[in-house]
Amino acid sequence: MPITTADVRRSVLDRAERMRRLTDTDQDLIRLASEPGFPRWLEQIKATGGCAHPIYLAGHTTVSDPVTGQVLRHYDTINEPGERLPVRCRNRRESRCLPCSRLHSGDTFHLVRSGLLGGKGTPATVTDHPRLFVTLTAPSFGAVHRATTDGEPCRRHSAGTSCEHGHPLTCGLVHASDDSAVGQPLCPDCYDYAGHVLWHAHAGELWNRTTRAIRRHLATSAGITQARIGEHLRMSFAKVTEYQRRGAVHFHAVIRLDGPDGPTTPPPTWASAELLGAAVRSAAASVEVSMPYVPGLGELVFRWGGQLDVHSIRRAFADDSAVTDQAVAAYVAKYVSKGVGDAGGTDYPIRSLDDIALLRVSAHVRALMGTCWRLGRMPELAPLRLRAWAHTLGYRGHVLTKSRRYSTTYGELRATRAARHGVLPSGPDTGPLALVESAWRYVGSGHTPGAELIAAGIAEDLVLLREVRQELAAGHRWPDAA
Repeated sequence: MPITTADVRRSVLDRAERMRRLTDTDQDLIRLASEPGFPRWLEQIKATGGCAHPIYLAGHTTVSDPVTGQVLRHYDTINEPGERLPVRCRNRRESRCLPCSRLHSGDTFHLVRSGLLGGKGTPATVTDHPRLFVTLTAPSFGAVHRATTDGEPCRRHSAGTSCEHGHPLTCGLVHASDDSAVGQPLCPDCYDYAGHVLWHAHAGELWNRTTRAIRRHLATSAGITQARIGEHLRMSFAKVTEYQRRGAVHFHAVIRLDGPDGPTTPPPTWASAELLGAAVRSAAASVEVSMPYVPGLGELVFRWGGQLDVHSIRRAFADDSAVTDQAVAAYVAKYVSKGVGDAGGTDYPIRSLDDIALLRVSAHVRALMGTCWRLGRMPELAPLRLRAWAHTLGYRGHVLTKSRRYSTTYGELRATRAARHGVLPSGPDTGPLALVESAWRYVGSGHTPGAELIAAGIAEDLVLLREVRQELAAGHRWPDAA
């Protein structure tokens, strides 16, 4: 039976009707698969590791010989799908981009590990240098609910104890670590919200003064002047910031003593881990940062909290200690991908007071953000830029900082990885004197619904592949198929 024009028209209409019944994601998947550049687009997304929010660039790069002018390599996005190239967003937060946060955590692990075990430009002899793992905490700004693991109640006081606002200062419940009440104040009216956010704003300067104080105390203990301590040793560190459930930050730091020329030279024999630990404790107890008088707030002085942990870092497999170089590197790498969002806040900047009211956060975090916004309008506190950092509860520092000679850098790690797994096409060896001409511009970011689903699948496949490789490298045998 011959196909008539009416049959063709009916078929087209039926297909359009079926398409309309599909979800937006399914329609976008069909559109992507129908594009002529779909295979190349898949290669690009795989090259970004399934980044959840890639940045799209358009432009070109030309590498030529500076003497002869011969073009050695040329790349242009005009031949790419959509005439653009996706690159990683490089966001460290799990809440924003899980694939990039995993990559950043891996870089952090190697950065910290190389400063403890050597490698990537750091000599292996640093394992013989004094090394400490230090945790510095914020002071108390008011009693909060806490999690317990020994069956003890949250807060145990004498019966009938209450604050001046009438709130009980006792809590007979046993909170699990994931209980939403953990970190919330027993009495919001008693909690020092202004002190909390202002301590955050000065925490970076408190750390800087602490490192200087450690050097002074080392010089005093050795009987040398502070000006000449650099002739005998250098102190290197890597520090990561972690938000507690109460919304306060505390710092985990790896501190190492080297010789006067850095990690390539050993420290003097008198510079022991015990001496370094004593210097850390005395510095943490004595250092403070003062804030000039502000009407309504007074003159505040900021110090560290009473909880201070100082542990000597042991070599892996040397003993049964949990504080080994490998464990410390993994611990720091774990927390570098976290943020205030993991403590019940938000990772996005706040633009107005209405934003705070609409956020899905606890009343405690909302009060901290509101305090930042309220104090941010005071001219005396303008240098602290509290409104710009309201989403981080007033804390202005980087999640990870390190001294220059501690180990390698993120930039060097990324350059090494790019040389091995670059997105751009490879070419002949250009040499250090090659002339490179580049012109790039931003043309977009993010995924369409269908592309987002494909990228998530690619990211999951890459994680599974990495786990399989780790199993094989560990010598595990897979069971035979039935």
